[in-house]
Amino acid sequence: MLGGSKVSKTKVITIFGTRPEAIKMAPLVKELEKREEIESKVCVTAQHREMLDQVLELFDIKPDFDLNIMKTRQTLTGITNKVLEGLEEIFQKEKPDMILVHGDTTTTFAGSLAAFYQQIRVGHVEAGLRTFNKYFPFPEEMNRKLTGSLADLHFAPTKGSKENLLREGINESDIYITGNTVIDAMEHTVEEDYKFVNEELQQIDFNKKVIMVTAHRRENWGEGIENICESLKKIVEENSEVQIVYLVHLNPVVKDVVFNKLGNMERVHLLPPLDTKETHNLMNKSFMVMTDSGGLQEEAPHLGKPVLVLRDVTERPEAVQYGTVKLVGTNIQNIVDEATKLINNTEEYIKMSKAVNPYGDGVASIRIADAIFKYFNISQKEVNEFKR
Repeated sequence: MLGGSKVSKTKVITIFGTRPEAIKMAPLVKELEKREEIESKVCVTAQHREMLDQVLELFDIKPDFDLNIMKTRQTLTGITNKVLEGLEEIFQKEKPDMILVHGDTTTTFAGSLAAFYQQIRVGHVEAGLRTFNKYFPFPEEMNRKLTGSLADLHFAPTKGSKENLLREGINESDIYITGNTVIDAMEHTVEEDYKFVNEELQQIDFNKKVIMVTAHRRENWGEGIENICESLKKIVEENSEVQIVYLVHLNPVVKDVVFNKLGNMERVHLLPPLDTKETHNLMNKSFMVMTDSGGLQEEAPHLGKPVLVLRDVTERPEAVQYGTVKLVGTNIQNIVDEATKLINNTEEYIKMSKAVNPYGDGVASIRIADAIFKYFNISQKEVNEFKR
């Protein structure tokens, strides 16, 4: 709670509900566990269930609280209500000094709002990302912006993210540039001699030009996903050395379209979402990545993989500026042209694959923990912020 002095350990509850959040929060959870001055607890909402559990197992994280809210065809309103109600009870009992949330999910926004209602401090990891269009991506853009209004500490991954927060009136003393915790996570997951568990991946010749694909965002439902599938079809038909590995989201709105359009094509492998370790190592062995995901825009450049982003805008402009990522939208010809350029033009490929990754150096979690120490006067050591 706000105010008053503490003699006991500082209690921090880390909250997340989806696989991407779990991947990025796992290194921070492990770092907080090392700090004797912190009483670290974990609450999962299980906004996603199976995919979340895979990450918990990988990083050996055992949640102290599990709201287990996931339902088939759940709505944003339903998720928000369940998170608010579930966390109210936990907060009243536990009385944490701070909660930590990540990024832009509905769990993140609802968790921050629940903490605000109990006057509990909020630390926002991966703060300050913006497209400046409230419906792109939906609902993520408003989730992160509203969370930013509720947060007390803002852990911005880049200088650009910090500048966004300053323009919104956030005090500079409450912002720390930390780099992105996903880079910390990849230090744990990527192995050069990795052997795939998935049998279909075991059969793929990664000496060929394998393109890893994910596409599932709400703003691409319908025509966007259809265009992406048509583009992939043309790319495979026009380039005999190319194979596609498409990790198909389980949502029927996406899955039905993808299997209808690409299900019978040679050199196209339609796989369910893989666990984190399989995904990161697939990315590492692939030639390039095509995605509408936010996280992959950070992860792939760390591995030297060019990324074509299947969106018209991105909240991660740094990678575009540095040249590791290119926005291609969902126009069929544009996607095909840009992919073909990378497939056939070695100079273009090298230019993107060798560009600097602006997202982190593997110690973001240490910086965040140090900032929490400073905030609660556990230590007055200055935080060594990420400089890139």
